[in-house]
This record gives sequence, C-alpha cells and structure tokens, in this order.
Amino acid sequence: NVSRTHIVKYAGASGDFNPLHHDDTFAQRAGYPTVFAHGMLSMGLTGTFLTKWLGPSSLKKYGVRFTKQVFPGDTLTATGEVTDVKEEGGQQIVTIKVVTLNQKGESVVEGEAVAAL
Repeated sequence: NVSRTHIVKYAGASGDFNPLHHDDTFAQRAGYPTVFAHGMLSMGLTGTFLTKWLGPSSLKKYGVRFTKQVFPGDTLTATGEVTDVKEEGGQQIVTIKVVTLNQKGESVVEGEAVAAL
C-alpha cells in the first residue's frame, strides 16, 4: 500500500514539495479528492519490481508514462512481459513491457525496460 508517509518521505528525498502531494485542501481546490503520489514515486516502485526480478545491474533502459494518479491507500501491482529477446555483444538483451495497476485494476504506470541478462 502507498501511504501518506511514503509520499511525504519521497517529497523530502526528491525535494519536490508541490502541495498537491501533501496538502489536502490545496489538492481538493485543484479538483482532486485528496493528495496523490509523485509520478516518479510510482515509477520508482515499478523500477524496484524490475530490479528485484532482473537484478540491480541488468537494467539498461527504463521509461514510463503515468496513466493515473496514485492516492494514499492504493495497492500497486507491477507486471512485466518480455516482448523481445536478442543477442548483443555476447549478452542476451530483453525488452520488457511494464504495467503497474492499482487495486481497481486500473493502469497507473505503463512503459518499457531493456535489460541485459
């Protein structure tokens, strides 16, 4: 689960103190039900899935787009699907489609990673 504490810790670590991420009144005035996580926090959590799956030094390229806000209390599940495998310089290079869903099955992050195995 993504908690408010996760969001505040990320704000401190990143230096991004946009009030949309920590001030309920500000977020509500902007049209959101409450504060929401930084996109880069969602990307980082998805990246953690990749490095745990593939190993921390194998990831060579990683990019995403944010498809939906992540709110406090959301439970995220990341998945990866190998879409291409090739040999390059004596290494096996894989391309992976990544998708992270919230507890409602809605996509919050979609992207692609390239890793050397």
